[in-house]
Amino acid sequence: MSAFEYFGSQISPPLFVLICKNYMGDIDMSEIDHFLPMLMQMEEDGPGSPIFTHGHVHFLWIRHSNLYLVAVTKKNGNAALVFSFLYKIIQVFTEYFKEVEEESIRDNFVIVYELLDEVMDYGFPQTTDSKILQEYIMQQGHKLEIGAPRPPATLTNAVSWRSEGVKYRKNEVFIDLIESVNLLVSASGSVLKSEVVGNVKLKVILSGMPELRLGLNDKALFEISGRDKSKSVELDDVKFHQCVRLSRFENDRTISFIPPDGEFELMSYRLYTQVKPLIWIESVIEKYSHSRVEIMVKGGKEYLMRAHFDLPSVEGEMEAKPPITVKFEIPYFTVSGIQVRYLKIIEKSGYHALPWVRYITQSGDYQLRTNQ
Repeated sequence: MSAFEYFGSQISPPLFVLICKNYMGDIDMSEIDHFLPMLMQMEEDGPGSPIFTHGHVHFLWIRHSNLYLVAVTKKNGNAALVFSFLYKIIQVFTEYFKEVEEESIRDNFVIVYELLDEVMDYGFPQTTDSKILQEYIMQQGHKLEIGAPRPPATLTNAVSWRSEGVKYRKNEVFIDLIESVNLLVSASGSVLKSEVVGNVKLKVILSGMPELRLGLNDKALFEISGRDKSKSVELDDVKFHQCVRLSRFENDRTISFIPPDGEFELMSYRLYTQVKPLIWIESVIEKYSHSRVEIMVKGGKEYLMRAHFDLPSVEGEMEAKPPITVKFEIPYFTVSGIQVRYLKIIEKSGYHALPWVRYITQSGDYQLRTNQ
């Protein structure tokens, strides 16, 4: 995949290399010197490409806070895999350090290098699950032990995201189906953008190595089984956690998996179908003088707000037309109508587990433009 991985920082120009890791040794360490001028030139010219090439060397980079993460390679690698790995690094470091920025990298230099050693080997991604990594890379100091410490057996198992020997007195599974509504309405009242982004999140409190099978009212599944499609949902852009057996899903739309322990996001999806606005707002802003503005906001049939603002001067501020941003949360409801039809839990000990399901609809990027 990549020969180097760099962490560069920019609090104020110039840019400088904060930390780097050489995985394959086939690229000179000084190659990063070519990246920094190319990046600064790109930022002067405006938005540019996340991939640079200098000679035979390719630079793939992302930015997070005041940091640049750069993967360097000579090979014609899978760019999507590289970027996925860089974002995964950010996720792992966030779970370790809470905030990923120059100061947290400096404060945790040793742990950062330990993590970089474990998440990739000779250019190939390895274990990137922070829960497994935290079993043997801890933030507190290591105690001196006789002999070399052994990594958890999980690393050599087929199921690298779950440790063996997990035990609970009470076995439960909590499922949250959360849908965020993104909506943009023009000042004339026409809907410019409408979509729903859904997430299925689980909190797993189960003993042993259980296999779970989740059934949703998926339209494609209903078509295969000959069920009534009127109560089904067509899901687009479905993305799964690594624990899901993709071949099984592609064959018969069954979501089958051995879950990680604790909380994780099982899947996400998107609906591009037109969604009827859940909350509609009409607003009128009138300027009466240099220092008096009247704003009238009508929320459907139930609420009406009228506000007067006496300000020193509103001449400049009234030129802009910022939209109204709405925040809301509706429990026990999903816009798409998605439902959990069943959750089967199979474990060799045969224990009984309680599944709990919660539905939530909330605002995403929900904006209504205003008339003035």
